[in-house]
Amino acid sequence: MRDQKNQAAKEAKREEKRIEEEPVRLAREQARREIDVAREQAIQKEQAGKEAKREERRIEEEPAQLAREQARREIDVAREQAIQKEQAGKEAKRKEKRIEEERAQLAREQARRQTDLAREQAIAEDQEARRRKAKNQPPE
Repeated sequence: MRDQKNQAAKEAKREEKRIEEEPVRLAREQARREIDVAREQAIQKEQAGKEAKREERRIEEEPAQLAREQARREIDVAREQAIQKEQAGKEAKRKEKRIEEERAQLAREQARRQTDLAREQAIAEDQEARRRKAKNQPPE
C-alpha cells in the first residue's frame, strides 16, 4: 500500500509540475509559431522584392532586347536576300553557259551536216564519173 501511496504522490507531483509548466510550454510554442510566421513573412517579402527587381530589370531591358531582335531579323533578311541574289547570279551564269553550249553544239552539228553533205556529193560525183567512164569505154 505504501508503494501505491508513494506512486500516487509521485503522480500527483508530476501532474502538479506539468500544470505549472503548461503556461510556459504554451508560451514557448506560441513564440515559436510567431517566429515561424515572422520568418515566412520575411521570406515572402524578400521574394517579392526580388521579383519586383527582376520585373523592373526586364522592363528596362525590353527596348534593348526588342532592338537586338529587330537587328537580328534585319540581318537575317539581308543574308537571305544576298543568298537569293547569289543564286540568281549563278542561275544566270548557268543559263548563259547553256546557251553558249547550245550554240557550239548547233555549230558542230551544222559543220557535221556540211561535212556529211560534201562527202555524199563527192561520193555521188565519183559514182557519176565512174558511170560515165564505164559508158564511154567499150566492153572488153
